[in-house]
Order: sequence, then C-alpha cells, then structure tokens
Amino acid sequence: MEGNEILLVVDSVSNEKGLDKNLIFEAIELSIASASQRHFHEDAELHVKIDRVSGEYSTFRNWIVSEEDDPEFHIETHIKVSDSELELNEIFTKNIENVTFGRIETQAARQVMLQKVREAEREKVVSMFKNQENSLVNGTVKRVTRDNIIVDISYDAEAVLPRDRLMPGEIYKVNDRIRAILQIQEVEGRGAQLMLSRICPEMVTELFSIEVPEINEDIIEIRGVARDAGSRSKIAVKTNDGRIDPVGACVGMRGSRVQAVSAELGNERIDIIIYDDNPAQLVINALVPAKVESIVMDESARSMDIAVNQDNLALAIGSRGQNIRLASKLVGWDLNIISSEEAEAKEKVDQTEFLGSLMESLSVEEEIAEGLVAAGLNTFDDIAYAEDAVLAKIITDSAEMERVKSTAEDAALMEAMGEISAEEEDAESLADLDISEENLSKLSAKAIKNKDDLAELAVDELQDIIEISNEDASALIMKAREHWFN
Repeated sequence: MEGNEILLVVDSVSNEKGLDKNLIFEAIELSIASASQRHFHEDAELHVKIDRVSGEYSTFRNWIVSEEDDPEFHIETHIKVSDSELELNEIFTKNIENVTFGRIETQAARQVMLQKVREAEREKVVSMFKNQENSLVNGTVKRVTRDNIIVDISYDAEAVLPRDRLMPGEIYKVNDRIRAILQIQEVEGRGAQLMLSRICPEMVTELFSIEVPEINEDIIEIRGVARDAGSRSKIAVKTNDGRIDPVGACVGMRGSRVQAVSAELGNERIDIIIYDDNPAQLVINALVPAKVESIVMDESARSMDIAVNQDNLALAIGSRGQNIRLASKLVGWDLNIISSEEAEAKEKVDQTEFLGSLMESLSVEEEIAEGLVAAGLNTFDDIAYAEDAVLAKIITDSAEMERVKSTAEDAALMEAMGEISAEEEDAESLADLDISEENLSKLSAKAIKNKDDLAELAVDELQDIIEISNEDASALIMKAREHWFN
C-alpha cells in the first residue's frame, strides 16, 4: 500500500465514521503488522509506524537481549548481548524491509483494519452513553434473534437486550417501542457493550422517579429495592420533609402512581415501606401485614431470628418464601422466620447453655448463675463491668465478687480472641481463591466466611451477592469445593 493510498483511506474512514484520524492510523499499523507476520516466525514481534504526513510506513522487529546459554533463548525472539550492544532484558529494535503483500495478505490486513475500526466506533458510542449508565432509556426494536433483542436507542447507536433480561412472558416484535435500563458491560473479546435490562432493581427506581416528582426533587429518597421481576418488588422510601408521607406520595391519588409503574412492569406487585436506619425496625416494616413478635439479632453474622405467631407464619414467609426472601434482600441481612413457640424454646436452650458456661467458666453455683442472668447480665462482658451494687444483690462476699468479675473479664477476652482467630482463618481460607477485597467484604456481610460456606452456594445465589458471570461463578464455586475431594 502506497503512502498516498493510506492517507486517502484515513481521510475517508475518518469522515465517514467520525473517528479520530490517529485511531485509524493505529488500526492500519496493526493490520499491516498482522499481515506482515505471515512472512516471519510465529513468535516474531513486529510493529509498524506510519508517517502521519507522507503516509509512508516502516516495519520494525523486536528482540529481547539475552544470554545465549539461557534455556529460554530462541533465535527468533532473543538476541545476544554481543550482537545488540545493549544490557540484558532490554529490547533491541531493528528497522526491517517492508513486506510486499499479495492478495491474501492484503485481504487479511483489510479484515484486521475493519475490525479495529469497528471496535473504535463501538468504544466511541459507549463513551457517549457513559453518563446514562443505569438510567432508563427508550428505544425501538430493530431486530429479534433467538437469544437477543437488538434495540435502536438513538439514530447511530443500538443496544442488546438478552432474552434472560426480559420479564417472564414478555414478547417484542420489530418496531415495538421499549423502555429498559441501560447497562455498560464488558464482554470477553469484544470490550464494552451497551446492554439493556428490564429485570434489574433500577427499573423500579427509574419508573418511580418519572411518576413521583418528589423523588426527582430529593424530597423523597428510595433507599432500597428488592425485586422478583414480573412478580413482586419491595421498595424502602424515606422523606426529607416531615410534612410529606413518602408512602402516600409514591402510591398517588387512588393508587395512580404505583399502578402506572406496575403496568409498565407487567402488573408486578409493589410493596412500598418506610425506611428505617434500625435494621430490626426495617424488617418489621418490610414484613407488614405479618406481625413480628420478637427479633434476635446476630450482628457478626448479619442474621436475625424473627418470631411470629402461628397465624402469621405463612403470611410472613410468603408464597414459595418470596416475602421473606425479598425482605432479606432489602435489609441486607439473613432472615430466619420461626414461630413464637420455637423462639421461646430456642431462648430457653440458649439460656441453659449460657448458665452452664457461667458455672464452668466462673466456678459459681447454679443459684448464682441464675441470679446473674435474671439481673440481665447475659454476657461475660456484662458481668465483668457490672456495677458492684447490682452484683452485691447476688454475691454478698466482696472478695468473691471481685474474683467473679476478674474471671468474667478473662473469659470475655478469651471469647473475643477465639472469634478473631476464626475470622482470620476464614479470611485466609477465602483469600486462597483470589477474590478481591471488595467481594470478600460483600461475602462476609452475607455470612459467607470460608470455603465451605461458598461451596454450598448455587451460581445464582453467588451472583446475588457479587457481580460475576455464570462461568466465573461456577468456576469459583468448584474451586471452593476442591478440598472436599482431596
């Protein structure tokens, strides 16, 4: 290819595609280098440089400077120190004669250039929509395939809506109008892609932002969304103006606002609840109309045992566990629904176990252990730092009282050390799986603290916790299970 021909191609493609000329020069350089590679060893490293003014190009070849007796030395990729006059591991570059292309090489170069131009064009389109990520867009169905729906979202951009991101039962035909959430997703081998989804929680948030002006004005905030697409959603709302009822504003006059959102989502049922900073109160709000009798929280494991009476048990759990599952996702805690009778029995078992622990660790009689629990001292820390006046009602001897407090302090310290050691072991266990710190934190928040916890998850359960592809999730779970078979 002559210099003037290259300049003509660059000008033509730049004007037609609206791309920076330098990008096109780089694409041509890569295509010429790729076609030239056919005339050299497969491991040879070539690169091409085009003069931006004349269009003339030069071909260069790189070698790594190495010792000849190095076991990795290869004549096609390495060069001796004596031949290069450079230091070890430096790159020796030599200007070589340009390859004369035949028909096959020219066709190959053309394909590489077109591919790189398409990639540059796609990156340009993606960058245009970067600030619209996770927002609602309108489009027209352009093409329907077996796996995807191709949607025109502007005059020069299209996005892909995979069928598994449609709501159950939805069918779209060419030229149908469609609304969906725009997501920018990295696709292996293709770079960033414009994708659409109608099943993500943002779909509910964006539709309410359209229907409820108070949300756009920041008078009302949507603090959380849990969604079972096409069936049911729960949203937690909070008002920044005490004069406005956030639930009433989102429901609208005679339910007009929430019905408009529900209609767009295929009549999906939407529960609107009041947000509360206290997770226990938020759970109570999320399970309405089921009445919660009591809640026992385990902050380290981020789990709650929720007691409801027998009449409310089915209501709290919901059809196929949907109600409690959505409430759990909304609050971000693991929720376990139990009957009031089961809660009382569990409390008695826990109390009995703690009494036994007190008698053994503090070397006290059962009567004194029962007195400590009855006084509301339910941990070793409570006992160690209790007021003397409280303990004096249970332990009359002052020396014995000091011994019990000191022993309780030691027991609390040993208990804490055991918890820290367990956490460190769990962290080391998951660290073996090359999981990022951010994802480790997300897993820990869901009480996934070691390989066994991770190994017991299904692919979709892991995807609910961290952002990961089906293939990577499956591979990670299988890696976590390896120690089961060794």
